[in-house]
Amino acid sequence: MDVKSADIVLCEFYFSDAKVAKKRPVLVLKDNLPHDDFLGIAISSKINKLFDDEFVIGLEDFAAGGIPVTSKVILRKTFVISKGVVVKKYGSLKDAVFKDLHENLCGYLGC
Repeated sequence: MDVKSADIVLCEFYFSDAKVAKKRPVLVLKDNLPHDDFLGIAISSKINKLFDDEFVIGLEDFAAGGIPVTSKVILRKTFVISKGVVVKKYGSLKDAVFKDLHENLCGYLGC
């Protein structure tokens, strides 16, 4: 599936036994990595407790589409993902929201 930076996608992640999988939402941070991979950031709907590196997103933050429930982006959970595990696209964040998250990630990483 084609993904672009600022997209929120649903990915199917397999456990090490390759028999059981869970579907989780992910923010696409960088979409043009080699080997059909992208850099993604984990998203969780458990927003009752927020840490300094977690930012809430809701329907108002989307330029197109949306996610089922208000959720949080967890900056410390940034990782490389194969585009082959993308199940569907929820939508895309507004440019200003994505830029703000990107700047917060740079602050978190010290870039």
